[in-house]
Amino acid sequence: MAGMHRDKCGAATVAGLFKILEAVKPRDIEVVGWLALVRNSVGSACYVSDEVIVSRAGVRVRVVNTDAEGRMVMADLLCKAKESALKPENYKLCPHIITIATLTGHVIRAYGPNYTAVMDNGPARKTSFAQSLQKAGDIMGDPFEISYIRREDYDIVAPPSEYEDVLQSNTKPSSETPRGHQFPAAFHLIASGLDKHGNDSCTPLAYSHLDIAGSGGSHPKIPTGAPIPALVHHFIESRCSRV
Repeated sequence: MAGMHRDKCGAATVAGLFKILEAVKPRDIEVVGWLALVRNSVGSACYVSDEVIVSRAGVRVRVVNTDAEGRMVMADLLCKAKESALKPENYKLCPHIITIATLTGHVIRAYGPNYTAVMDNGPARKTSFAQSLQKAGDIMGDPFEISYIRREDYDIVAPPSEYEDVLQSNTKPSSETPRGHQFPAAFHLIASGLDKHGNDSCTPLAYSHLDIAGSGGSHPKIPTGAPIPALVHHFIESRCSRV
C-alpha cells in the first residue's frame, strides 16, 4: 500500500534518539534500544491468517490480520527487553520499557493527525510517566494525549479457543474498532509476558507504549521526528538542568 514506508517511523525514532544520545553523551542515564524491523511481503515464507505462532515468551499467538506485522515483531523485542530489565544488575536501576510505533489508524481518528498517544501499564502509571511526558511535549511543541489500557482491551484479544493464548488483532480495521489504538498495547503485554509484571507482581516493570501513527507525519509530507523532542526533554534536558 502506498505510504507504508512510513511504518518505519517508530524504528527511525529510536535511531534518531540514539543519534542525540551519541552527540550529547548525558550522564547518569543508561539507554538500550532495539529496532523492530520486518518486511511484510507475499511469498512462500509469509505468515497467513489463522496461523498460530509461538512468541519468544512462549505465548501462542493466533494471526488474524497479516497487516499487523509490526506488533508481531515488536512483541519478541519487548520480551527481550523484559528479560534484560529483570537481570539483577539492571532491575536495581528501576528500568522503564517503552515501545514506539506507527501502529494504528485509530489513534488518528481518536486524536487527530498531530498527537502521540501514550499508554502506561500499572507500574508506569504509579510514576505518572504519561503525565510527565505530556508536560515535556507541551514544552517542546510535541503534543501528547494520554490513553489508558483497560480490561476491555484484553477482552478484544482474548483467546476464543483452546489453541491460542492471545489474538494478534481483530477482523476490522483499527479505525473501525472501539479502543482500536489501546488494545494493541494489551496484546503487547500478553504476547511478551509483561502482563506477569504488573503492580501485583514481585518484580513489577514499568512499560509505556507510544502510538505515533498521526504525529509521525503522513505521506508525502516530511516526517516530523515526533516524539523525539519530548523524549529528549523528559530524559535528558530535565536531567541536565538538575545537575
